[in-house]
Amino acid sequence: MIYRRCGKSGLVLPLLSLGLWHNFGDVDTLDNGKQMLHTAFDNGITHFDLANNYGPPPGSAESNFGKILKSSFLPYRDELIISTKAGYKMWPGPYGEWGSKKYLVSSLDQSLKRMGLDYVDVFYHHRPDPNTPLEETMSALDLIVRQGKALYVGISNYSATETQRAAEILKTLGTPCLIHQPRYSMLDRWVEDGLLDVLEQEGIGAIAFSPLAQGLLSDKYIKGIPKNSRASKATGFLQKEHVTPEIMDKVVRLNAIAESRNQSLAQLAIAWLLKDDRITSVLVGVSTKSQLLENLKTLNNLEFSDSELKAIASIL
Repeated sequence: MIYRRCGKSGLVLPLLSLGLWHNFGDVDTLDNGKQMLHTAFDNGITHFDLANNYGPPPGSAESNFGKILKSSFLPYRDELIISTKAGYKMWPGPYGEWGSKKYLVSSLDQSLKRMGLDYVDVFYHHRPDPNTPLEETMSALDLIVRQGKALYVGISNYSATETQRAAEILKTLGTPCLIHQPRYSMLDRWVEDGLLDVLEQEGIGAIAFSPLAQGLLSDKYIKGIPKNSRASKATGFLQKEHVTPEIMDKVVRLNAIAESRNQSLAQLAIAWLLKDDRITSVLVGVSTKSQLLENLKTLNNLEFSDSELKAIASIL
């Protein structure tokens, strides 16, 4: 594993981190989750990323992670970076989502209980709240660090302008913003329009989620939509209508470049994100141990020639 410094901080993160957004809920097999976590840690992935609402049902990924933590990882707690988030709807009523101090403090208390932890390493506000003053949300993050419930704080899904403002507020409170978690892939490049520049200027790390665009940047859909794939299900973030001929044309051409590099398309997509040293880490979500081991092979070829970068740019 290779580790990269997270912005201007004392923390380093592995180039690949394991996300528990999918495949760790009560609808999933606990032993499979355990195998994936063991494989990750045995290969130097020290960072496990959760959120209060991961499951399904919401909360169950944290509870299941807590069980595996207790049985496997407690002796290694000081070698792990564990993160969680709050911002999306978690419980009924007016205090169960968004960005109030009430919600963020309560949510982290619940998360710590579910995971059996005294503190998390990183706590994120999961999405901007248009109706709560940013000062309140950021002061909640500052309070959480001062209470010892999180060592560092971050934000997710914030625009460049919102990030700049949040970073300024946190700086004045004395609790710097460590990291931003944006959606970023070859097919979804919004962060390049200002956000990465703000992160660099403010000394904030970045960890990309959905690096494979929910599986589109794999060879899974090249010959159509397979049964049991994400796009074949009625629910979820990737729907059949997202698998367009225009996107699949790009995918086929990118796959040819990947093959010329002796990589899978997924490995190419992850390496392409990591070519920018402002990206501290890439979050991978996997459903099997073998899938994770395939993703780890990305580290064998992270360099791009100028001609490869030009070819990729023309496709995108």
